[in-house]
Amino acid sequence: MVGWILKKIVGSKNQRELRRLAPMVRRINEFDEQFKSLSDDALRAKTAAWKDELAKTSDPEEQWRRLDEILPEAFAAVKNAARRLKERRHSFTVCDQPMTWDMVHFDVQLVGGMVLHRGRIAEMATGEGKTLVATLSLYLNALTGRGAHLVTVNDYLARRDAEWMGALYNFLGLTVGCIQHDQEPDVRRQQYACDITYGTNSEFGFDYLRDNGMATTREQQVQRGYHYAIVDEVDSILIDEARTPLIISGPATISTHQYDKWKPLIEQLVRKQTMLCNRVASEAAEKFEQGDVETGGRLMFKVKLGQPRNKQLLRMMEDTDKRRAIDKAELSFYTDTRKEELFALKEELFFTIDEKSNESDLSEQGRAFLNPDDPNAFVLPDLISEFTEIDLDPSLSDEEKDKRKSERQQYCDEQAERIHNISNLLRAYCVFDKDVQYVVEENKVVIVDEFTGRKMPGRRWSDGLHQAVEAKEGVQIDRETQTLATITIQNYFRLYQKLAGMTGTAETEAAEFHDIYKLDVNVIPTNRPVARKDHNDRIYKTRREKYNAVINEIREHHTKQQPVLVGTVSVEASELLSRMLKREKIPHNVLNAKFHMQEAEIVMRAGQPGTVTISTNMAGRGTDIKLGPGVPELGGLFVLGTERHEARRIDRQLRGRCARQGDPGGSRFYVSFEDDLMRNFGAADRMTKIMERFGLEEGQELEHRWLNKSVETAQKRVEQRNYLIRKRTLDFDDVMNMQREVVYTYRNEVIDSEDPRMLIYEVIDEAVPAKLKEYLEVDEPNYSGLIHWVNTTFPLGLTKEKAQFDTRSVDENAQFLITRIKEAYERKSSHEEPTAVKSLERYIILNAIDRLWQEHLYAMDALREGVYLRGYAQKDPLIEYKTEAYDMFVELMANIKNEVLHNLFRSTSNLQAFENFLASLPQFLLREDAPTGPMASAPARTRQPQPVGAMAGVAMDGDGAGEVSIDLPVRRSLPKVGRNEPCPCGSGKKYKNCCGRTA
Repeated sequence: MVGWILKKIVGSKNQRELRRLAPMVRRINEFDEQFKSLSDDALRAKTAAWKDELAKTSDPEEQWRRLDEILPEAFAAVKNAARRLKERRHSFTVCDQPMTWDMVHFDVQLVGGMVLHRGRIAEMATGEGKTLVATLSLYLNALTGRGAHLVTVNDYLARRDAEWMGALYNFLGLTVGCIQHDQEPDVRRQQYACDITYGTNSEFGFDYLRDNGMATTREQQVQRGYHYAIVDEVDSILIDEARTPLIISGPATISTHQYDKWKPLIEQLVRKQTMLCNRVASEAAEKFEQGDVETGGRLMFKVKLGQPRNKQLLRMMEDTDKRRAIDKAELSFYTDTRKEELFALKEELFFTIDEKSNESDLSEQGRAFLNPDDPNAFVLPDLISEFTEIDLDPSLSDEEKDKRKSERQQYCDEQAERIHNISNLLRAYCVFDKDVQYVVEENKVVIVDEFTGRKMPGRRWSDGLHQAVEAKEGVQIDRETQTLATITIQNYFRLYQKLAGMTGTAETEAAEFHDIYKLDVNVIPTNRPVARKDHNDRIYKTRREKYNAVINEIREHHTKQQPVLVGTVSVEASELLSRMLKREKIPHNVLNAKFHMQEAEIVMRAGQPGTVTISTNMAGRGTDIKLGPGVPELGGLFVLGTERHEARRIDRQLRGRCARQGDPGGSRFYVSFEDDLMRNFGAADRMTKIMERFGLEEGQELEHRWLNKSVETAQKRVEQRNYLIRKRTLDFDDVMNMQREVVYTYRNEVIDSEDPRMLIYEVIDEAVPAKLKEYLEVDEPNYSGLIHWVNTTFPLGLTKEKAQFDTRSVDENAQFLITRIKEAYERKSSHEEPTAVKSLERYIILNAIDRLWQEHLYAMDALREGVYLRGYAQKDPLIEYKTEAYDMFVELMANIKNEVLHNLFRSTSNLQAFENFLASLPQFLLREDAPTGPMASAPARTRQPQPVGAMAGVAMDGDGAGEVSIDLPVRRSLPKVGRNEPCPCGSGKKYKNCCGRTA
């Protein structure tokens, strides 16, 4: 109560913030009046003067402080330029369409610009001109010359906004770039070099990964730093898409999938399960008719386990008594005392499906169907036990033991691959639906974003799931991919020194923005009061009743020519409504993932008289719906939601599509107990009881603001669950992020280094002593092993006598080896192409980093998947993950150094240089009396190993003395003599019967 009274007196935190900005708005408008007298060139000169002044300051903090000082003048310059363009009716083209500038900043937009400059999120209602608001803070922050980025949701909006707002920036003397999906690196570099750059979150993220994880020279890198960014539709990008990391992948070196082989069997299995569930549902219906409600509920719970979307099940769930019986059976089976009964019930099916977690699990019956001849087909062997048995078997030699182990390992891999393939195919058939989670286009499976309804070309589900869906749809199965580089959206945007965002709905997720991105939310008031009327939800028992009511309301509004925008949650629902409207002969436009190209066009026309537009929940965001002539008198645009979304802000986005800039409008949501939200998270039972109490008949609905609260409670549950998933993703990725920063920093240091040889020498100075400690700082120093490592890694040709490791300390031995290695490397470098040496040295280090980093990513993925099992041992998976990840990273850095050493003398700028280097080394022939050409007598050769100093063919001699030998090719000074040619000694015999006999 006290808090409510205080809020009434002093206002909320947001209101106090806005009041503090009011004097600044007055100052901006005063400067705007002063600038009216300036010529165009004088106004442009201010931009140049500010840029020159800020370029002299290298300290970012000092630049920020100066930007705060010039903010009123800079904002006034932008507003004044916009007014001049409007007064002159400036014409230009946007996405090949003619356009005339007709906008000047309102006072509330100036407030929004200040909020963005301060690195916060500005929540502004749809139609309040967020695109224009961004010009203020982008212009101001671009004056530093370090680049300002605007991030949006798709390529079309990036191009449209860059060309549209580009007219204003160009007038003021700034350059504007735009990143598009299919641009070449040279073009991208030019776009990033502009003062202001527009693009999508995925393009910015992928460019970061390519620059830091794949580029091998500074010329191949396109970005130039992370100074300031504004994220448009910030809730969509930083929350909805944050759960999916950006991954650059390449084809796996080995792909052993068996999806084609198992697809026919899985199809048969799914058909058998469908027939089984239909038969059980029919039995349940009979039991219900006979009054045996308990048995009927048990049977239908069994159907729910095997086929949650079975049509008979969904029809029975419409009946209150049957629903209660099914729910009662479910609750009773999940008690501890009936766990065995639940397991037995699951075993009566071929497989079970968990709809919430999108998982499927084969039963024993299903396994027997897929592999009737092999009872162990789905059992992974216990390799530790088997390896122990092999090791303890005295009848096996070491070679046989290794062979047996290799065979068992291969068998285990094949088993695991089979189980994994079958599991993925089951998920593809039972959990992933065409036109809901994906669409098929041009013989490819394209993922549909569950939140935006937009297609995501180029993205693939990981872990073989995408291949399983491709097999299901009968399209070309691409090779499995392996991760080359990855980062989450969250960690990419945390790279920016200053980040801001704008959206129509951020308030409900304010806590998450603050916790993860340290971004506060300011709600900016509308320029004119909102005239939209939000009606209570209408709640029905079944989807069928709900859709009939939706069609009736659409017909009612269409009859009086009032435009209607219908929001759906999936492509499937859009097409169902479209078919129903066609039956009623109501003309309409459909906007979903299948019609991405026409998205903005269709949305723009949605406010014309009599227009009916069906749209997936967030399609068309970023495009204003302007009302046609006579529409305001009819009540404006009416927004009709066919289902409540999991997140409240998505519903608010849909409502916000109407009633822009004080226009009239209305909205209403339709809900049924069969909707996914209500089935999985809602209080469907409680509402069913309310319906019973009022004795509602079929087709009648419930409507009350209290019921809206009940639906919102379900939404809050889902939001909280999704937030925890995103937070957990971030906690795990923070570990990877720290490792990524270390590796990418080292990588960029190599690329930027003027003298990469110093980096190689650093590796030698660090890795050689570490290796010596492995061999020498043990109970029994392994001198022969150390000599073998040295001679197989470097061309030193050491022997025990030459090395004399046992006469020196570890540090002295390290210094001895380091000196010899550097001398040998200097000798090798002297034979290389002088112009190519630096590039070669960079390549040696970069190749080691990239190859091992990719392997490390693969190992980290495997660790992350398996670490959750530690929870069963009462250990926190995150702590375990951090501990093991650290150990793996230490090992990675050591392996990178060892790889550099290994490749140091195995890489060359050209083959001739390498041969020259080998020829310069001290060499000893194994065949001392080898002939240089055909001669009269050729004594038998003796193999007497002699020490050499070359890399190839290094081997220890038989007596263990540490001698190193090499087979050198025998070179002839005369042409080769054929076996059947006359012998050159002059005997008249064939060569093979004369001197050639002993050769």
